[in-house]
Amino acid sequence: MHPPRPLHRRRWLAWAAQLGLGAAALPTPARPAAGDPDGFWARARQGGHLLLMRHARTEAGLGDPPGFRLDDCRSQRNLSDAGRDDARRLGQRLVQEGVRLDAVYSSAWCRCTETAALAFDPHHPPHRVWPALNSFFQGQGDGVRQTREVLQRARQLQAPANWMLVTHQVNITALTGAHPAMGEVFLTRPHPREAALEVLARWRA
Repeated sequence: MHPPRPLHRRRWLAWAAQLGLGAAALPTPARPAAGDPDGFWARARQGGHLLLMRHARTEAGLGDPPGFRLDDCRSQRNLSDAGRDDARRLGQRLVQEGVRLDAVYSSAWCRCTETAALAFDPHHPPHRVWPALNSFFQGQGDGVRQTREVLQRARQLQAPANWMLVTHQVNITALTGAHPAMGEVFLTRPHPREAALEVLARWRA
């Protein structure tokens, strides 16, 4: 789920003002990795990271159909067959690379829970729904509160543990200032000076 345009500087500054931050809170978007020049997998094996994943590829569309319900997957925009394959491949790659996941959290949207179930449940602790990861696209939810909650929880994470969070573009952009593709994973940690997550590397199948 994503807005019509990426969250650019002006909108990020508005977010920072709501969170009580200054202009310095605007992170610098990380560059996409080609292969693994940023050492995504080596860093992930070290632990102590929050991995942010935008759900895998979906059927065509923007947002969800009118009147959709969280308790009815048939009413939502769901994963495509290609997205399901991508999710399975990511789970297999994590195992091959020896990356440890100590917890997997997901938005309640079916495209996120299905991504988590296909990618991580067979090899890692079963995913749990965390409402702070729910989409706040088009006024749904409370983006400021949810973003703050994730940032607060992230500061409790310590190596060698890793947490995987499966969520939506709008959530990830609010946390990092960067714009993920569907199925892309950001390797992050709390920024040492700013109320944001620092993107260290990114990976996409």
